[in-house]
Amino acid sequence: MFALVAFSAFEATAVTTVMPTVAEELGGVDLYALSFAAPLASGVVGMVAAGTHSDRSGPVRPLLVALVLFALGLVVCGTAPSMEVLVAGRVLQGLGGGAMTVCLYVVVGLVFPAVLQPAVFASFAAAWVLPSLFGPALAAFVSHAVGWRWVFLGVVALVAAATFLIAPALRGLEVRSSDQPVPRGRLAWAVVAAAAVLALELLGSREGAVVWLAVVAAVLVVLALRRLLPTGSLVGRPGLPSVVATRGLLSASFFCAEAYIVFVLQERWGLTPGTAGLALTAVGITWAAASQVQARLGERISDTGAMTWGAALVASGTCALGVAVWADVHPLLAAGSYVLAGAGMGFGYPRTGVAMLAASSDGDRGFNSSALSIADSLGGAIALSASGIVFAVATRAGADAFLAVFVLALVLGAVSVVTARRTAPR
Repeated sequence: MFALVAFSAFEATAVTTVMPTVAEELGGVDLYALSFAAPLASGVVGMVAAGTHSDRSGPVRPLLVALVLFALGLVVCGTAPSMEVLVAGRVLQGLGGGAMTVCLYVVVGLVFPAVLQPAVFASFAAAWVLPSLFGPALAAFVSHAVGWRWVFLGVVALVAAATFLIAPALRGLEVRSSDQPVPRGRLAWAVVAAAAVLALELLGSREGAVVWLAVVAAVLVVLALRRLLPTGSLVGRPGLPSVVATRGLLSASFFCAEAYIVFVLQERWGLTPGTAGLALTAVGITWAAASQVQARLGERISDTGAMTWGAALVASGTCALGVAVWADVHPLLAAGSYVLAGAGMGFGYPRTGVAMLAASSDGDRGFNSSALSIADSLGGAIALSASGIVFAVATRAGADAFLAVFVLALVLGAVSVVTARRTAPR
């Protein structure tokens, strides 16, 4: 499971490095943003489908289908003759990746006792963080040595190897069956949410009447979330709804700021991309270290306490970064301030999964797992789209666009502290 998560994370970081070259070679610079938005949006559909089928018949079959879709998407991307075909491959890749995440959460709940689950989720966090330390450099080397296509195709062989490792454990899982009808309406709302997020991404920062279409897309996202998440998640109802809300808000705050930290270090202080990227490396290291700390603490700190401290650190790191940009301090202080946010994610993020499983039963574990992943994915996506709108509006108004984005991230982080304090089981 660690290998599957790590290879998925490596592919995500590697594509960021080579996508400018891909878009230029395939003549599809206008589809550059869509190539990133496509897997994020389609992943929501995969999450809902996998969660539904996991509750009905167990996670084995949906996990195997997810791995096939993920690998097929990589093959389509690696052999794409045009940017349009590559985006189609990214859609398949997102379907498989989103479904795989949910299935792995269900497997954790079935295989590991509760006392070991914090360590397992800490390993998942580390699997996402560690590739950020070497993924971009390795992707650049592969692209230069044998071509960018092998950045996609090379991951296929790694995923196949990891599948052989996990197969024996999957054969030992009990396959259950349920007579409950498949909630097709929920899957339809997942499709609506995916399409609306893509529309928000494409239309949000434009001028003129088209902005109203982005507002319509945002409303559709909210309506879809009400049907995809546990009742009360959007208003932070105590218990499981607040766990799901906290997961979404943590992702929204953290990734909203992270997307602009390298940008501001280059634009405001003139650092090179390589030097500015070291900030992300430091954040990744603190994320992984804090994940191990919370795992070792185990039951000595409650899930609610860990999530509250984590959210507070994310908000503090974002606030410090905003102050550093406003005061125009030394770039090292600006980059170092966000290390707090990385520690907050490492400390609080894994416990959202633990708290979700603790509040779940065999009948709703798949639904709740998919809801947590949906909140994670759409929380980050919506925040990034909103940050693009804020950045564009602030630029046109002559204000500090970077500071405006970091204020948005701070507000999201502050709200996550409120919801984290409401996550204790009722």
